[in-house]
Amino acid sequence: MDFNLTEEQQLIQESAREFATKMIAPLAHQIDVEDKVPGEILDGMAELGFMGIPFEEKYGGSGLGYEYYVLVQEQISRFSSAVGTVFTVHMLGADAIVIFGTEEQKDKYFPRICNGELHPSFAFTEPETGSDPKQLATTVTYDGDFAVINGTKRFISAAAYEGPMVVFCKDPEAGGGVSAYIVDKFCPGYSLSPPWEKIGGHGSPVYDVYLRDVRVPVSNLLGQRGQGFDILLLGIAFGKIGTSAIALGGILAAYEEALKYAKEKLHRGKPIAKFQAIQLKIGHLAAKYHSTRWMCYRLGVLANDILSKRSSNWGKFEAEAALVKGYASDTAVEAARLSMDVHASYGLTKDFPIERIYRDVIICPQIEGVSDMQRIIFANSVLG
Repeated sequence: MDFNLTEEQQLIQESAREFATKMIAPLAHQIDVEDKVPGEILDGMAELGFMGIPFEEKYGGSGLGYEYYVLVQEQISRFSSAVGTVFTVHMLGADAIVIFGTEEQKDKYFPRICNGELHPSFAFTEPETGSDPKQLATTVTYDGDFAVINGTKRFISAAAYEGPMVVFCKDPEAGGGVSAYIVDKFCPGYSLSPPWEKIGGHGSPVYDVYLRDVRVPVSNLLGQRGQGFDILLLGIAFGKIGTSAIALGGILAAYEEALKYAKEKLHRGKPIAKFQAIQLKIGHLAAKYHSTRWMCYRLGVLANDILSKRSSNWGKFEAEAALVKGYASDTAVEAARLSMDVHASYGLTKDFPIERIYRDVIICPQIEGVSDMQRIIFANSVLG
């Protein structure tokens, strides 16, 4: 059992930290205000190989594995959860295609996914359902060699970027089950609502996606007909690697901002770090960061393991991902509150990053499955 990062892992972590410090940190406020990630940030991430970091080199990826993805995502999200969210949604759609796609589908999309030209999306949620496939209203019918998709998807991230979208539909030819199709965004019949206004996470807007008689080749079926719910569960499990790492980045940000403020803020000529009350909060923040850190790093290793073995025992990984995501998300909120306490009334102003960090991490427990549901998923797996 070795808790030390390898030299290569340290280099990737340092590279991500340097990139985020130089390219993201100076634009974090702009991203929050304008609700948009500048293209040069995503281009820079692609040039460094981050957009395909866990994927095999034969598909255009870096071939480094998911623990490297966590290391990068942590540093990116430390400075902007919005950039982190765009990154994780990119990976979420790509994960589904690389796990369930045909070689033809991978050859078509992956070189342009890994070089950052295309940004995938993942579209299950609808106005009437967030996770229940029985309530799915989007349908697919068939016209010769084409699948015709109709429906509305809700709260879809990266929907305004070019790229493939994994769309889940109720399929009459699968006994009313759910099938997943790859749809190229902005094809005929594809349109978007205005972005939803959110409390935080500005820079990663979410949209309603309208699909009106969208025609895709039947060969765009992902996996098998009726396999959509399995694709959804495993896809979201892999998505929780990214959302957990976003929360981890938020915890790191809250911790570092509290340290900085405690050392710089003076009371009667001395830093407030001298007060025991402040020291207690810093100690709590350190514990929250390090406990979450190792859970997230381990989840990346587990993802590598399940893919390398091509195991069909996905349930254990899905449960582990749920456990980590629920813990990391709730801990991020607690860490931001502790850091806000260190800042006191100054933390409520936009002069200090903790105000934005607090708004951003509040979102974490609500996305990719609410925290209580994650604990139930894990409990069911161990209770039998």
